Amino acid sequence: MMGLSLSRRMRIALILIFAAGLLLFLPMRMALGMAGLERFGLSARDVRGVLWSGRIERLMLGETSLGSVHAGLSPASLLMGRARFDLWRRTGAADDISGAITAGFGRIGVDDLTGPVPLGRSFAPLPLSSFSMNDVTATFTGTLCGHAEGRVRAHMAGQWPGLNLAQGLSGEVRCDGEALLLPLVSQSGMEKIDLRIWRSGRYVAEMRVETADPTLAAALASAGFAEAGGVRVLKVEGTL
Repeated sequence: MMGLSLSRRMRIALILIFAAGLLLFLPMRMALGMAGLERFGLSARDVRGVLWSGRIERLMLGETSLGSVHAGLSPASLLMGRARFDLWRRTGAADDISGAITAGFGRIGVDDLTGPVPLGRSFAPLPLSSFSMNDVTATFTGTLCGHAEGRVRAHMAGQWPGLNLAQGLSGEVRCDGEALLLPLVSQSGMEKIDLRIWRSGRYVAEMRVETADPTLAAALASAGFAEAGGVRVLKVEGTL
């Protein structure tokens, strides 16, 4: 039987068609693995679909659950040597979320993140229950915080007598050397939290309460606050 002879141009075309087919139908789970996102504490209970249109069930960032989201790779980001996975959940509920996770060439971070992020006991005994993100971008390049912007509101769990934190604490995120800094201030300005997060997941959170009320000071002391020049301070360190 006479063999089939293909021209060089035809062989190249077939290779390109085969490669395009692999790219078009690459499973989302494999794409996330190739991006190496698990090295940064990302995990999921299940991943379905292809890289352009998939679904991630119970997306986890360390011990923090972002819930189930739709996901898709942005083609434009590949031209810049980055893998940007757009994430969204739009059901009209209070937990709707949108944004992206971007990785590439030593860079990792979140882009344009808007929505609630439940915290559970991530920062215990500091009573932070959740963050409300408003167009937050935070990226690390190497071990350094490379860029940060956007606004965060922190919601507190429970109530302390004498403290009115019903509106939470809010502030603009920014870089502070190697760390990402969330400088959060209450509506009264008497309560402040400085939360620093490093690329490794290590964090240091310091809550400061200005008060001259002895009853409140005693309540804060029983909750673990130390006295420092008329200010009550609670410092927590750990890893996300």
